Amino acid sequence: MEGAAELKVLILAISPVAELRAAIPLGLALGLSPAVTFFLALAGNLLPVPLLLWMFRVLVPLAPRLPKPLGIWAGRYLDWQRRRHSPRFDRLGSWALVLFVGVPLPGTGAWTGALLAALLGLEPRRAGPAIALGVGLAGVVVLLISLGVRAAL
Repeated sequence: MEGAAELKVLILAISPVAELRAAIPLGLALGLSPAVTFFLALAGNLLPVPLLLWMFRVLVPLAPRLPKPLGIWAGRYLDWQRRRHSPRFDRLGSWALVLFVGVPLPGTGAWTGALLAALLGLEPRRAGPAIALGVGLAGVVVLLISLGVRAAL
């Protein structure tokens, strides 16, 4: 089936949790070129960002209003996350979001970056480019690591 590998990479990059951290190694394992893999993973990872920024801006304020005890837990958790990340964002501004998204570790990425931007009240005009830059940075890191691992084998 023509384009099946490309579609798999794109869909995996769109998905939460996996994002491009899993899509790039998959694309290389499926025999796609590093350039095609990188750009498909980057495009797939960035595709949902505008929707996520809008959606999380709407949903984050509603979370504490969920039925008890879920609403209480959600409110406390979101307050804790806000307190935890605010000092970094106060000090570094949008660059904190670039670095947060750009470090390809579990729990970081475009989805979490969009949630964090909404949680901290960052405007989508500022958060979108910062997330895009972070995704690009993470993509380069994952690609280099993946190529290094592949070359070592």
